[in-house]
Amino acid sequence: MVKLQGIYESVLYAGDLKQAKHFYSKVLGLELLITLELMLAFQCGSGVLLIFDPVQARQPNRGVPSHGANGPGHLAFAVQEDQLPQWKSRLEKAGVAIEQEMDWEDGGYSLYFRDPAGNSLELATPNLW
Repeated sequence: MVKLQGIYESVLYAGDLKQAKHFYSKVLGLELLITLELMLAFQCGSGVLLIFDPVQARQPNRGVPSHGANGPGHLAFAVQEDQLPQWKSRLEKAGVAIEQEMDWEDGGYSLYFRDPAGNSLELATPNLW
């Protein structure tokens, strides 16, 4: 039986790629791999996070199937529980509001906040699932 090995890349959309580049590289500290007019690519652990301009990504005949989403997306980043206070402080110093904190009943903890494009981001401890 064939089996998927994991998620290789994930996509979020942002109309202002310059603002997204600053946020994901400077605020979240992700390594920028590629900057194109259409998209940004960041290394995130063993995977890649792509941030696409939604208008350009929807255009047909780009060499790959067009794609897009309406409204804000969601992505959760894995963090160690003992690093949550440092992350909270880092976000607050960067002017990023913590939208919600969750101490999950079955274990795990999450911090929710938004990127400049309005995407919902989460820092989640590994014991959440």
